[in-house]
Amino acid sequence: MSLRSPTLGAILTRRIAFFAVLAMVVQLAVIFSDYYWNVGELSRLFVEQETERLASGITAEENDTVRYRLPDSVEGRYGQAQTGYVARIRGADGDLVFQSCDAACESRFLPPDVNPPDFWLRSLAPGKPLTLVGGRAFTIGGQRFFVDIATMGDPQDVISDVFWNEVIEHMIVPMSILLVLVLGATLLSVRQALKPVRIAAEAAERMDPMDSRSHLQFGEMPREVAHLAAAVNRAFARVGELMRSQKILTSGIAHEVRTPLAAIKLELGHIDHPRARKAEADLDDLVRFVSQITALARLDTFDHGMFEEIDLVELSSDVVEQLAPWVYENDHSLELSAQVDTAIVQGVPALLKDAVRNLIDNAVRHTPAHTNIVVQVSHNLIRVADRHPAGIRQSADIAAHADGLGIGLKIVERIAAIHRGSLRRSAGRQGHVFDLEIGA
Repeated sequence: MSLRSPTLGAILTRRIAFFAVLAMVVQLAVIFSDYYWNVGELSRLFVEQETERLASGITAEENDTVRYRLPDSVEGRYGQAQTGYVARIRGADGDLVFQSCDAACESRFLPPDVNPPDFWLRSLAPGKPLTLVGGRAFTIGGQRFFVDIATMGDPQDVISDVFWNEVIEHMIVPMSILLVLVLGATLLSVRQALKPVRIAAEAAERMDPMDSRSHLQFGEMPREVAHLAAAVNRAFARVGELMRSQKILTSGIAHEVRTPLAAIKLELGHIDHPRARKAEADLDDLVRFVSQITALARLDTFDHGMFEEIDLVELSSDVVEQLAPWVYENDHSLELSAQVDTAIVQGVPALLKDAVRNLIDNAVRHTPAHTNIVVQVSHNLIRVADRHPAGIRQSADIAAHADGLGIGLKIVERIAAIHRGSLRRSAGRQGHVFDLEIGA
C-alpha cells in the first residue's frame, strides 16, 4: 500500500467541494439570469437596500429627539447635489429629518399630506439604467419614519452592488454554511462507518494463516465491507484445508517410503558381508533424511492454536535424559546447565523437543570424538554448544561442521520461526554455539 494514496476522507472532501462549487456556479448563473432581466425585482431590491442604508443614520432618543447623520456608504450619492440620486426622510408627523433635494424634486415624491404606505415604488422610465422613485417606512426607537429616494439613470451603477449583495446574502453565505455542515456530517459519517473496517484491517495484519482461530470479526461492519471480510475468512479457511491436505499427503508419503526401506533393511540383515553393513548404514541415513523431509513438510501445516505454556528447563532436561545414552554410545558427553529455575514460554512441547534433539544430533554428527556437548537454558533461550577436547578446534573441523548445516538445522530454524523466535550460530576456538531463541 502506497503512503501517497489519498484517504477516503480526502477523496470525499474533494468531490463534495467540487460539486458544491459547481452547484454554486450553476445557481449563480440562474440568479443572474433571473435578476438581471427582471427590472421590476431589481427596482424593488434597489429601493429596499438604499432606504435601509439611509435609515441606518437615524437616531431616536427617549425624549423624542431625533438626530440624523448621513452614513458614509451613501454620502457620495446623497451628500451633494447633481449626483443623480436624491432622498428625503420624514417623521410620522411630517417633520423633515433629512433632504438632499430642492423643491423641484418634491414633485417626484408623495405629497407631505399623504400617509405613505410601508413600501411604494414607481418607475419613471422603462428598462435599464434604472430611473425610479420609491420609499419605505421604518420604525426606529418607537417612532415611525418614511424614507423616500429617487435615481435618474443610476450613474454610479448602484444596481451592481445591489445584485452582488443579494448574491452574497442569499446564495454564497447559505451555500457555504450548507457545504460546511454537509462536508462535516459526511466525513463524520464515513469515519464512523469505517471504524469497524479500520479495526478489521489492523486485525488482518495480525492474522496468522497457521492459526485456525485467526479470523476477521465483521459483525459491526457495513454489509458491503462485511462481504469482503467474510470472503477473507473463507480464503483463510481454504488455506487451512489445503495445509491439512498437505499434512495428510506428507504423512502418506512418509509411510509409503518407510515401509519398503524397512523391508530392504530386513533383507540386508540376512546378508553376512561388509558391503551389506555399509548399505545398511547408507539406508539408515536415507531413512533419517526421509524423516527430516517429512518433519519439515509437516511444519508448514502447523496450527498456532496448539500453543501452551512450556517450561524450557523441564523440556530440555527431558531431551537430555532421553538422548544421553545415545550420545555416550557415540563417544561424546552431554551436559545440562540451567541458568534459571524455570523459563515459561508459549509453544508446542513436541516441536521444541524436536528442535533441541536436532541441535544435539547435529553436534554429535559433526564433531570429533570425546566432544562435550552442553545444553544451557535461560529465559526464552536454549543454547547448545560443543566443546572440543583441550578446548581447541582445528580449522578443518570448523569447515566440516559448516558444510554439515543441512536439513536438520533448517527444521530448527522453521520451528524457531513458528515460535516467533530465531536460530543464531556462532563459532569460536572451543566449538560452535547454537542459540535457539523463543519469542516472548
